[in-house]
Order: sequence, then structure tokens, then C-alpha cells
Amino acid sequence: VFFSLSPSLPENKILVAQRPLLIVANRTATLVCNYTYNGTGKEFRASLHKGTDSAVEVCFISWNTTKISSNSNKEFNCQGIHDKDKVIFNLWNMSANQTDIYFCKIEAMYPPPYVYNEKSNGTVIHVKETPIQTQEPQSAIPLWIMVAVTGVLAFYSMLITAVFINYWQKSKKNMYHQSDYMNMTPRHPPYQKNKGYPSYAPTRDYTAYRS
Repeated sequence: VFFSLSPSLPENKILVAQRPLLIVANRTATLVCNYTYNGTGKEFRASLHKGTDSAVEVCFISWNTTKISSNSNKEFNCQGIHDKDKVIFNLWNMSANQTDIYFCKIEAMYPPPYVYNEKSNGTVIHVKETPIQTQEPQSAIPLWIMVAVTGVLAFYSMLITAVFINYWQKSKKNMYHQSDYMNMTPRHPPYQKNKGYPSYAPTRDYTAYRS
């Protein structure tokens, strides 16, 4: 009896490893997808998928020996970077409702045969809710400027008041001196008649008016 043993061929396979949990506190996440590939592919595509059924493709990156291209879902801010045996997906401006499980998918596109990794355990990205900080409305003018302007206005107000009081006192004193000077002017006593008449003035005869 003869047995024929066919030589074992290397298996064209892709394996992916991800960290199980990623906590996001600043709305920015970096998910690293490590992979191993024992095939002869020259053109690859790596994509990040959201949900237990991987229904939503968040973003992808494709590369070959000469070219790299990437694209992102309009509902996410995501960028993929290829670095030797790993793909790094950077996500930013994440919201709490994007908390979910995310899967990395690596595909060998060319040359045939086409192959992709089996579904990994994925990474749960937990995006913490950002607390809303209530701030008191701030004045458009800084406080120190308001204090300085108030101080300057108060100083000028006091200065103007002092000048006005000084001017009023001087005016009152001048009026008082002027009044004393006028009182020193000699005047005729009331009801005093002139006793002297010019020599050419005729003497009025009052007897003609007597009845």
C-alpha cells in the first residue's frame, strides 16, 4: 500500500488584534488595528466598522506600493493611517451617542485570491458625556477698564466742581467789592432842591396862580 502525502501549502490568511476597551474622555480616540498576513498581496484596504453587525462603515484607507487613499463617513471625523503591520484610526469630535463596538477589517484586494480577516472581538469605544459648564455672562468690557474709567470720571467731576466753587466764590467777592465802591459815591440827599439859579433865568411868579 502506498500513501501519497501532498505537501502542505502556506495558508493565505489575515489575523487582526484589537484592544477590548477604549475610554474616551476628551472626545478623541485612537484605535490601533494590529494585523498579520502571510500572503503575497500588494494592494490592501482597511476599514473601521461600527455596531455588532458592522453595518456602519466609519472610514477606510487603501494602499499599494505607490499610492494611499482614505475616506470618512460624513457622520464621523475619522482618518486612517497605515504603518507597517498595523492600521491606526484616529477619531475626533466624538459624541456620547457614538459609544458602540468597533471592528477593524483588513482586505487583501490584489492579486488574487481576495482574502479578508475573520471578524475579531472588536473594541468597545465608550465616549463619556462632556459636562456642560454654565458660565456667568461676562461683560464685554473688562472689569479693570470699567473701574479705571469710573475713577477718571469721578476725578474730573470733583475737579470741575472745585473749579466751579472757586469761580463762584471769586465772583461773589468781586460783586461785594463793587457794591461797596458804589455806595461810596456821593449822592444828593433825597428831595434836595437846587438853591442857585442862573442869572438869566427869570423868576417865576406864583401869585398869578393863586385864586
